[in-house]
Amino acid sequence: REIKIQRRICVSHRSDRNVNMARKKIREHDAKHLLKQNLSRFCNFSLHNVNCVQVTPDTDFKKLAQDNPWLLTEKLVVKPDMLFGQRGKNNLVLLNADYAAVEKFLQERLGKEIDQNGIRGVLTHFIVEPFCPHQGEYYFSIASERTCNTLRFSPHGGIEVEEHWDEMRSYEAPVMEPLDDKQLEALVRHPSIFADREKKIIEFIKGIVAVFEDLDFSLLEMNPFTFDKDEYPTPLDMRGELDNTALFKNIKKWNDIQFPQPWGRRLFPEERKIQVMDEKSGASLKLTVLNPKGRLWTMVAGGGASVIYTDTVVDMGYGHELGNYAEYSGNPNEKETYVFAKTLLDLATRNPDGQKRALLIGGGVANFTDVALTFTGIISALQEYAEQLAKARMRLYVRRGGPNYQAGLKMMKDLEGVLGVPIEVYGPEVNMTRICKLAIAYLEEK
Repeated sequence: REIKIQRRICVSHRSDRNVNMARKKIREHDAKHLLKQNLSRFCNFSLHNVNCVQVTPDTDFKKLAQDNPWLLTEKLVVKPDMLFGQRGKNNLVLLNADYAAVEKFLQERLGKEIDQNGIRGVLTHFIVEPFCPHQGEYYFSIASERTCNTLRFSPHGGIEVEEHWDEMRSYEAPVMEPLDDKQLEALVRHPSIFADREKKIIEFIKGIVAVFEDLDFSLLEMNPFTFDKDEYPTPLDMRGELDNTALFKNIKKWNDIQFPQPWGRRLFPEERKIQVMDEKSGASLKLTVLNPKGRLWTMVAGGGASVIYTDTVVDMGYGHELGNYAEYSGNPNEKETYVFAKTLLDLATRNPDGQKRALLIGGGVANFTDVALTFTGIISALQEYAEQLAKARMRLYVRRGGPNYQAGLKMMKDLEGVLGVPIEVYGPEVNMTRICKLAIAYLEEK
């Protein structure tokens, strides 16, 4: 049921802007902390009643209780905090329990490998929070679209939201403009919600929207939220996504937040290496391994161009052969591009099996990146891996434009004689994605 709900929400929230945003999922623990720390700046609710702690295999349970005394006095809820739904399955949720039962429950499950929807992974993060007796569950979400923020509300939250999908209402709120009170009233009003609670929900939503915009969320969903014994709004289950491109202006507000890997996904050592480089560099360096045995690899300049190349390969029916997603931009220096290229080449040339392989060294027309300078580092790595490239039957396809591109392309063309590996070189006179077609044609040759 939860998968169906998320699929509906994800489909209805898709837009051009969402494609361009670097949407990063965060843990429920972090989403709740961000909301609690910032909500009172924008409305009369402070979420003082919302407490939660994160538990990992390294957690000292005695110290955790000392630092959070409420753990010893409240009835508690425990659930995994690892970006997957259907947490009630596999006996992964504990309700209305004391701290001793919580500790026993967690020690039996932390570090355990399980299968969740066909994907195996290790349980490393749980969230523990007070159990909240309540009456009435509501659904609310807000998602960033191209021209607006789409707000969705249902008087039926939790497991009932799917059964009452026809009562889900939406309001497309213009970005950076005040919310329309009449629209909010129409969004929330329902015979089952009495007037005083309706006013509180509207005030709560206004605060959430303000936090959403101020902290650059791209998605925030509460399914459900409710009201506690003191009639304060309380999110029970919550998920959030942040726009990672806004990291530069939210470092203090986000408080060194970590973006976890999807469930079951473990970083390759090479991915971690580039991630560390990226964190220390003023440039952007990204590497994701898609298929270690793939025959088509990419080394693309520019975030937008890297997505276009990847989409083109997939559209041409070769997504199953795509070895990686890689992007460098922001004018990386020669050493950075050398290490980046060397790391990628090591992956792309492993375990030669006699089949042809291709490497796309592509990009659009750069605004300020010195093409020749970045190519210098790439060429050094290519020369170092000349023997491996030949054994892997690798052919290189280069397309680039921008400052000093003529010199850079000449360096690449001259490299062909030295490297002993076929290199096809093109400039901005050729369509950016033409090399995708050429590389696939090579792979298909008998």
